[in-house]
Amino acid sequence: MHKKTGNSDKSFSESGLHRIRDVLTRHVDSGKIPGLVALISRGGETHVETIGTMRHDGGASMHRETLFRMASTSKPVAISAAMVLLDECRLRLDDLVETWLPELADRQVLKRIDSPLDDTIPARRPITVRDLLTSTFGLGIDITALGTPIMGAIFEQGLTPDLPSPMPEQDEWMRRLGTLPLMYQPGECWQYHISNDLLGVLVSRVSGQTFEKFLRERIFEPIGMKDTGFHVPAEKIDRLPPLYAPDPQTGEFHVWDEAEGGRHSKPPAFQGGGGGLVSTVDDYHAYFQMLLNQGKHGSERILSGAAVELMTTNRLTPEQQAARNALATNNVHRSFGQGQHGGWGMGMAVRTYRGDYAPIGQFGWDGGSGTSTYADPANGLTGILLTQVGMSTPDSARLIHDFWTTVYQSIEE
Repeated sequence: MHKKTGNSDKSFSESGLHRIRDVLTRHVDSGKIPGLVALISRGGETHVETIGTMRHDGGASMHRETLFRMASTSKPVAISAAMVLLDECRLRLDDLVETWLPELADRQVLKRIDSPLDDTIPARRPITVRDLLTSTFGLGIDITALGTPIMGAIFEQGLTPDLPSPMPEQDEWMRRLGTLPLMYQPGECWQYHISNDLLGVLVSRVSGQTFEKFLRERIFEPIGMKDTGFHVPAEKIDRLPPLYAPDPQTGEFHVWDEAEGGRHSKPPAFQGGGGGLVSTVDDYHAYFQMLLNQGKHGSERILSGAAVELMTTNRLTPEQQAARNALATNNVHRSFGQGQHGGWGMGMAVRTYRGDYAPIGQFGWDGGSGTSTYADPANGLTGILLTQVGMSTPDSARLIHDFWTTVYQSIEE
C-alpha cells in the first residue's frame, strides 16, 4: 500500500491493508483483470494501490494518475450540478420541468410495461424536478423489460450510451425522447439511468451553459478535480487504458473502447450525466470527501449541508424501495449481485439495510466499466476501485465485492 498521509491514530489495521492488497493482487494474477487502481481513506489516512497493467497483454503499468471511464459512477458526481441550482433557487424541487424541457409536456403513459407504444393513458400530473432528481419521472433502463416495445424504442432512438453509435446532441436527444410514452406515471416508480442524462440537459438549459462548463466552474475547479471531464485531451490520452468487454462465453478480451480515437478522445455530442465522465481516484476521493464534509471542500462551501443530505439519504417510498429491492435480489444473475442497497437518494444508492459488510448510510454507486465509488459517514470512510474491465462477465463485479469485503475488515476501531 502506498501511504499518502497518516497520523498516530491508526484508521486501518496493517493486517487489513495486507489482505486488501493480497485479494486485489489475486484478481489481477487470475488473468481476468489486467489492472486496477484502488483508494481507501479514513481519518486523514489515505492508501492507494496500483496493480497490473493498462492493457491485458502487458505494457505500461497502472499508476495513480491513470484515467478511467467512470460509467454509472458519473451519476453521484453529475447530480451535484442540479443541487447547485437548487441551492441558488434557480430550480425548485417541485417546479415543472416542462418550463425548460417542453419536450416532456403532456406525457402519455403506457397502460402496461409491455403495451404497444400507442396503448396509453394521459399522465396524471406533469413531471417535476423532484421526479428527475429521484429517478422517478417514469422512464428508464429496465433489464427486466428487455424485449418490450418501449425498451426497443429507447435503443432504436439511440437514447442510451452503450450502443454502437454515440448519442446525438442534447436538443435532438430531447426531441427523440419526447416521442416516447412513459413506462410509469410521474413519481410512481424508480427507473434507472435516463433521468440522470435528462438532468444534464436541464442544468444546461437553466444555466445557459454546457453541462460540462457548469460542472467545471461550480464543482470540478473548486474541488481541484483537474482530470475529470467528458473527454480526455490529447496530452493526457496515454493515461487512459482501453476498456475491455470480455466475451461472456470464453472470457476473451475484446476492446470495447480504445483510448486513441475512441469515445473519450474528443468532446462528445451529448454530455451524459448518467455515465459520461472520465476521472481518477484522487479526483473522486476529493469529491466524496466533500460530501462527507457536508458540502465543504477545505474552507470553501460547494453545496449546502441540506443539499448533501437530500442526495445521500433515501428518497424512495416504502413501495418504491420494495420494488427496487426486488430488482436487486431477484435479478442477481443479470447484475452479478450488484445492488444490495435498498434505497436511492439523488444520483446514488443509499444503504437502508445491512445486506453485506457495509453499514446503513453508505452512499455511492458502481459502474458498468468496472468502477465502484462509495463513502460511509458512520466510519468516515471513502473507497474507490477503478478497473478497465466492463461487466459483460462477472469478473469486475466479483473484484468489487471482494474489495469492499476486505475494506470493511481493515477498519481499526
